[in-house]
Amino acid sequence: MTLVIEGAYIATVDSDSTEHPTGHVVVDGNRITAVGSGPAPADVRAESQIFDGTGCLVTPGFVNTHHHLYQWVTRGHAVDDPLFEWLTELYPVWAGIDERAVNVAASAGLAWLARTGCTTSTDHHYVFPREGGDVFAAEVAAARTVGLRFHPTRGSMDLGRSRGGLPPDDVVEGRDAILQATSATIDRWHDPSADSMLRVAVAPCSPFSVTAVLMKESATLARDKGVLLHTHLAETADEDAYCRERFDCSPLEYVEDLGWSGEDVWYAHGIWFDDAEIARIGRSRTGIAHCPSSNARLGAGIARARDLRDAGARVGLGVDGAASNEASSLVEELRHAVLFARARGGPQALAVREALEMATNGGGRHSRTHRRPRLDRGRQARRPRRVAAGHDRPCRHR
Repeated sequence: MTLVIEGAYIATVDSDSTEHPTGHVVVDGNRITAVGSGPAPADVRAESQIFDGTGCLVTPGFVNTHHHLYQWVTRGHAVDDPLFEWLTELYPVWAGIDERAVNVAASAGLAWLARTGCTTSTDHHYVFPREGGDVFAAEVAAARTVGLRFHPTRGSMDLGRSRGGLPPDDVVEGRDAILQATSATIDRWHDPSADSMLRVAVAPCSPFSVTAVLMKESATLARDKGVLLHTHLAETADEDAYCRERFDCSPLEYVEDLGWSGEDVWYAHGIWFDDAEIARIGRSRTGIAHCPSSNARLGAGIARARDLRDAGARVGLGVDGAASNEASSLVEELRHAVLFARARGGPQALAVREALEMATNGGGRHSRTHRRPRLDRGRQARRPRRVAAGHDRPCRHR
């Protein structure tokens, strides 16, 4: 059945910012086949289901570039705490999740995303309780039920509190087990086809919960398999202080030194970057998941979305976990992106249509499968060591 939407205001968000105050959209199967002004051609209308969109706005589907769907079941905890204290309270709670809880949480979170215009969502799942069952399969099943295109990431933590990390030892995994499970997850679930509804990325959690060795080996694994890389970065001043004390460098310098930059990488949050770092992120075309509501809820700060966009970074929007947001609304993130940018930089800091571009094409640029040549297994592969510009010594990787 062909569907025709007529009479709506249509914002295509294409490269020319084309808009039709009264236009039509033709959808044939899973493809948009025509967009234009006025009603659809008579021969198309004759064999189509017609939807009257008068008074409505039609845009491309929103893309959610960062989420923790399992957190839907722990909303309302630690409501006045900053990130590190909030995590410290919630890690023991999350240690008890199982596949049923994850399926229920993911179903609710994805359904609310769909209600607010989201058609594609990622998820950063990094808690895998030993008795929790197959939690990754549980969220995949939820996405299929709701009907969203899904780009979940196989997250991980291997740096427990006894070794200087933030999470308790009983919620982290061993490095070898993580790499084996991540490889198996990609092999089982990742679909790189053009019509794919399910693609997998690799996502060690953060500098304070993952070792440098796991970061390096995860990057090698992802690039060998042609999938994307994701991690939390530069979210709070506490994280910045942790990296400078432990590694003698900033969070960005730390991950750059481990090979974590480029068009196959996107960072969640990206608040605590200086001018030189923003310029480097732009040159490398690394992506940023801007999560304004969660950043405000935790008092983490306001990402410099305007500056990152101007530098050439790929900036999309993310809800982040419902436990640090209390919602799963992409349209609310679009609104907050505008408000917080203007609160920081004045009334012209970010236009509404620029925020719409971030919610659609900006996020879509994060979701493309990245392919690199596979390594020649007949010889030892050696990847170039990255040192940040202006950073004349490597970070200390303890």
